[in-house]
Amino acid sequence: MKRKKLLDTYAILAWLQDEPSAPKVAAILEGAGEGKAELLMSLINVGELYYILRRSLTAIEVMAILDQILDLPVRVVPVTEQLTWQAAEIKASNPLSYADSFAVAAAKQEDAAVVTGDPEFKRVGEMVELEWIGKC
Repeated sequence: MKRKKLLDTYAILAWLQDEPSAPKVAAILEGAGEGKAELLMSLINVGELYYILRRSLTAIEVMAILDQILDLPVRVVPVTEQLTWQAAEIKASNPLSYADSFAVAAAKQEDAAVVTGDPEFKRVGEMVELEWIGKC
């Protein structure tokens, strides 16, 4: 059975912006392309990626980037009523952004590790496995 990994917005942004953790994300993407892992991303985090990129790019430029990302071996986890309630419960009891709460809920639902370097996730490390790509 393939290992499942859920990419947080932090991971995709690090890769897109060629940040220090970009090679780690590139290796994860390559591994998925070789069938070593199944990559996931919450639809809410795709939306988060859109609005972050949209602050500095045109809508057409952002959609071109998203098209490239969606061509990667990444399955987008849809937002269901059940996932929404799980994310809301996670948000209610943890100091996370709402988008990060969806990443955690989707990772739990899919039994996947969250690939991130966002320090907010350290607060929920007991709730979901983390694959850390950040500095510490």
